[in-house]
Formats: sequence, structure tokens, C-alpha cells
Amino acid sequence: MDFNKSKTKESLARAFAAECQDGARYQFMAKAAMSEGFSFISDQLKVLAKNEMAHASRLYTLMLENCKGKEDNVPIEAGYPFEPPALNQSLHTAAEIEEYEAKNIYPHFAKVAKDEGFPEIAKAFLLMAEIENTHFLKLQSLANLYRANKLYRSTEKTKWTCSNCGHEEEKKEAWKECPFCGYPQGYVMIKYY
Repeated sequence: MDFNKSKTKESLARAFAAECQDGARYQFMAKAAMSEGFSFISDQLKVLAKNEMAHASRLYTLMLENCKGKEDNVPIEAGYPFEPPALNQSLHTAAEIEEYEAKNIYPHFAKVAKDEGFPEIAKAFLLMAEIENTHFLKLQSLANLYRANKLYRSTEKTKWTCSNCGHEEEKKEAWKECPFCGYPQGYVMIKYY
């Protein structure tokens, strides 16, 4: 099939736009997490933003390779949820989006690409679906801990580690301030996934 007349081309363009949006969303969420004092969560969200931009880069490359160079404009239609960046709701919404991409969007795009004769693109979509599922599980876990006010509490003794200095203690609840470096609780590494 001619790539320029394929649904796969549109799928790549839609996925590229979505991954760029996801990367931006995680950057906004990281800023919100930092403003709420959750440095460790902010760092995790920055990693997710970096992951999403790596996905976008791969999709961009696949588009250019299959278009055989420059492509003026690929029209797409897509939606984007706009909501205040309150961390509690943002974590939950982001988890839902990642789950939908992992279980519906990217497997569908992979099937279309395979059916149209683009196995490399189909493989990329399937690998992205696996990664997005991992993102879903991480975000869902953080969202659940946040909502239950259990980010820094456990029913059992847990090893808590300061992400700044590496100080570790085993107890049911993380310290309010690191006994060694004095950094606030938001720097404690959260056992979430």
C-alpha cells in the first residue's frame, strides 16, 4: 500500500500529536507536584514527560522515513482534556488516558499498520502500548496513594530513602524532614509500583 494514502500515516500523525501533548501534560503536572512539595513525584513525572517525547521522536522518524522526506501537513482530528493542574485529579486523569492508549488506541493503530503492510510501524505501536500500560500502572498507583493519604505511610515497616542524600530508615511512616540533610518529606522516595 502507498504510505501517503494509508490510514497508518494518519495514525502516526495522531499518535505524534498525542505523545507531544502527554509530554507537556507531565511537565505541567511536575510543576504542580513541586509546588505542593512533592519533589520525588515531580521527578517521576519529568521522567514520564521524557518518555513521551522519546515516543514522539520515534513516531516523527517513522513518519519521515515512510513519507520519504518532508510532509507539508497531515490533517488530524483529536481532543485534549483541559483541567486545572491539581495533582490529585491530574494523576487520576493521566492514568486513565495512559490506560486507554495502551489498551485501545495503540493496539488498533498496530492492527491497521499490520493490515496495510507496515510491520515496523505496527511493532512500534505495540511496544508503545506496553510502555503506556506501565505508565498507567505507575500513575494509578501514585493516584491511589495520594487519594488515600498513604504516600509516606505504610501498614508495615518500609525502607524509606531520601532522594537527596540517600539516608534510609525502616519504619511505618517516612520522616517529615530528613534526619541527615534536612530536606522535606516530599524528597522521600515513594514505593509505588
